[in-house]
Amino acid sequence: MQKKAGNADNFEIELDAQLCFAIYGAAHAFTRTYKPLLEPLGLTFPQYLVILELLDGAPLTVGDLGARLGMDTGTITPLLKRLQAAGMVTRNRDTADERRVLVDLTGRAREIEAEVRGINARIKSACQLTEADVDHLRGALDALAHPASE
Repeated sequence: MQKKAGNADNFEIELDAQLCFAIYGAAHAFTRTYKPLLEPLGLTFPQYLVILELLDGAPLTVGDLGARLGMDTGTITPLLKRLQAAGMVTRNRDTADERRVLVDLTGRAREIEAEVRGINARIKSACQLTEADVDHLRGALDALAHPASE
């Protein structure tokens, strides 16, 4: 809904009608939903994403991992340091190219693989979304996050 603010040429959109507000609210709802599922595993949401990505293809370079997750070096490096301190990942120089750092999962991280992979089903259940709903929503959000002009 729109309402006039000031003069006829200047419109203010109400907060509830803003797309950014809906996305912000959904992001916070997801964080609240994931938190009790991740806490017993000792993971934060970003750490969960790293572990998931590594479960599907470790070892990965820091650069590749950051690119796949949409995280820059300033975000991914401290995250990996915390995961390493928690005993979940290793970071070692690539013997073929010393400039690259390879990230791999430890045995401890592999021990929680079933629980990590099971979280997705629990989230879908909590959100009461069908597979079609999930596919449609993911497609819309991917289109928003990665416009064709990129």
